[in-house]
Amino acid sequence: MEDVTDAGIYARESSYLDRYVQVGAASGRVLSVSFPDVPDDDAEADHPVLDRIFEYLDGLEPITFDDVQVAMTMPTDQRAVLESVQEIPYGDQVTVDTLARMTSGLDHEDDDDIIRVRTALSENPTPILIPDHRVRDGPSAAPPDVEQKLRSIEEL
Repeated sequence: MEDVTDAGIYARESSYLDRYVQVGAASGRVLSVSFPDVPDDDAEADHPVLDRIFEYLDGLEPITFDDVQVAMTMPTDQRAVLESVQEIPYGDQVTVDTLARMTSGLDHEDDDDIIRVRTALSENPTPILIPDHRVRDGPSAAPPDVEQKLRSIEEL
């Protein structure tokens, strides 16, 4: 991955999503990905992660984000779920139950663990980079119309 050490907010308008894609970065890590109607006033347009996201949105070829450093500043159990989400390959999808099975320390038959999985998905700070849209019956941190368009790119 290119040097992403610049800290700041970066945003670019996506005609496909009909909104902006905004990335927050610091210390070489992505802190957040959001989809505002209007970007932050101080957002800049050029960042290598935004370039990759827009390659992904073009849908011309499978794009992965395996080499993008995401700041995982959430509780440990949620981090474990989101790390499992990162293992779901482009074009594949799983259920919440399967994701719980994939996540070390969780029991897919425990209601609290299923809630834990759903909470991690809904609070995902970096949708697209952590592709929660690949969990077909779970919530996504992306707005519903964005989630559907991401699923469409991967033919899910």
